[in-house]
Amino acid sequence: MSNAQIEALRKKIAAYDRAYYLDDAPLVLDYEYDQLMQELIALETANPQWITPDSPTQRVGGSPLAGFDKVVYSHPKLSLGNAFDPGDLRDFDRRVRQTCPEASYVVEYKFDGLTVVLNYENGLFVRGATRGDGEVGENVTANLKTIRTIPLGLSEPVTLEVRGEVFMGKADFEKLNQRRLAAEESPFANPRNAAAGSLRQLDPRLTASRPLDIFVFNLEVVEGFEPKTHRETLNYLKDLGFKTSTIKAFSDIEAIIDYCRLMEVERRNLPFEIDGLVIKVDELAFRERL
Repeated sequence: MSNAQIEALRKKIAAYDRAYYLDDAPLVLDYEYDQLMQELIALETANPQWITPDSPTQRVGGSPLAGFDKVVYSHPKLSLGNAFDPGDLRDFDRRVRQTCPEASYVVEYKFDGLTVVLNYENGLFVRGATRGDGEVGENVTANLKTIRTIPLGLSEPVTLEVRGEVFMGKADFEKLNQRRLAAEESPFANPRNAAAGSLRQLDPRLTASRPLDIFVFNLEVVEGFEPKTHRETLNYLKDLGFKTSTIKAFSDIEAIIDYCRLMEVERRNLPFEIDGLVIKVDELAFRERL
């Protein structure tokens, strides 16, 4: 077996992973997938010199960690401002239009999970950390590698930083709590606590056993790409292999207010928890001006 053959097997498994976890369109039966994965594990075990950082085998979780290293951010990861009623939203719109009268908006879910920052160099996942206080976070790279919707390698060899939200879906949360109760363990209070507790385990193998997911919602830094809008950045990230958040475009604040009222009811039908909506100016040049 040559390195080229092992790499071809890796690419096949990676394509199956993307179809299953990102496109929700499985291409093979679970049994066939498991057989391919076992074959890859055996080949890499016999040829450790050919193991790559983006191999699907690197998701299983390694040895327990002594603790989490600190990560200091060169650009602070700021928190959001709050709006509690239509008046707050109209005030926000008024301030925006005083400076950028032609601005348009995008609205996306405010996922109720744990914010993380992912770094890639030449297309390979090299570091992932919690947001922390916005200036200093915790290095949880080993745990983040176990989340199937985080690509270990991108479709292009780009260097970038993104921000996303790790969460646990409602159905997966219920199943996890049922398993914990059956094992006479305390159930988690809510999906957010379950996600945060699972991601901050010192044993990556325990994190790997938890049904964590992620939505990437912001492109923080990138080399060689100059997007003009937030929507353009999300399309770019999706093409690279990220699971991106769903957004809706608006030009009028009154339409956004109507949408917020609708989501007060519809949020209960989502398969994951949200604790609000996020309203962003779409045009990146307008953001800089503001």
